[in-house]
Amino acid sequence: MMSTPAGNDFSTTSAILLLLKLRTFVALILVFAFFAFAAPNFLSAANVVIVSKHVALNAFLAIGMTFVIIAGGIDLSVGSIVGLCAMSAGWLVLYGLDTGFGWRIEFNTLEICLLVVLVGTFIGAVNGILITKLNVAPFIATLGTLYIARGAALLSSNGSTFPNLNGNPEYGSDTFKLIGAGNFVGIPISIWLLVVIALIAAYLATRTPLGRHIYAVGGNERGAALSGVNVDRVKMFVYMFSGFCAALVGLIISSQLQASHPATGETFELNAIAAAVLGGTSMSGGRGRIGGTIIGAFVIGILNDGMVMMGVSAFWQTVIKGLVIISAVVIDQVQQKLQSRVILQQRVMSE
Repeated sequence: MMSTPAGNDFSTTSAILLLLKLRTFVALILVFAFFAFAAPNFLSAANVVIVSKHVALNAFLAIGMTFVIIAGGIDLSVGSIVGLCAMSAGWLVLYGLDTGFGWRIEFNTLEICLLVVLVGTFIGAVNGILITKLNVAPFIATLGTLYIARGAALLSSNGSTFPNLNGNPEYGSDTFKLIGAGNFVGIPISIWLLVVIALIAAYLATRTPLGRHIYAVGGNERGAALSGVNVDRVKMFVYMFSGFCAALVGLIISSQLQASHPATGETFELNAIAAAVLGGTSMSGGRGRIGGTIIGAFVIGILNDGMVMMGVSAFWQTVIKGLVIISAVVIDQVQQKLQSRVILQQRVMSE
């Protein structure tokens, strides 16, 4: 049986659409292969561990950012939350909590982690309240908290670093360094933590009513509200979860360096957005996958570290990352148009 021109066109379009859907995975293979040949010692065991740690940091933020973008929002404050949470961790390890009555409370590592996570989640809740209750646009709300959180981080130490976060064995804070520098069966603890968070996030997105509501709000907020979805509650959750993920990054970085600096996390939000968009998350909301975001984080992480190893200028690195974001959005638009075309062709052929 001879194929018709329309049939050939449909097959070609479908093949191109499949390639576009797999674009992040293809990009990962290409980037990895390029730097494996072009960058010296890129495949060494030590460098693989370093790259994995860097990828984990961006992946945490990107997972939280993915939920926010799917719900139709944006969170520009995550980098500053990282900085403030890192400074909060440093303060608690070094000084504990002054009660104002001549004595202070000291904390063990678990308590420090819980308090820092609460700080990040609280800032996320502030973002959520500004957006849901005060009707502030997500871009403006999170831009404002970006400055507030960064300013608070600078004020906490007058712009100085909290050094030597070795902790105190007497109070049980000496294990703080294990969060970022410890290993379990030869794999960094931060990687294990990423696996746990990624699995929970993927399950939440695909297997729970809350996940379906997040997609519904991003796809059609008014339609979701009319169908009984509590839109405000969904938005509160995604911003609080984003703040939670940023707090984890602040903890890990301060633990790895055993020091906290108020500039920690600057521009991290850009890498998180890049990873989410590159992974297939639509900036218009309603579409995205946690698995794609993780692959996108690997692409961005390998790209960053590979360019550093090749001696590429930091200025060019910024330009290249900008081009990656623009390219990802353009390709996403092309994919949507082809998807609509395939659906139309299927309807025509079925008739």
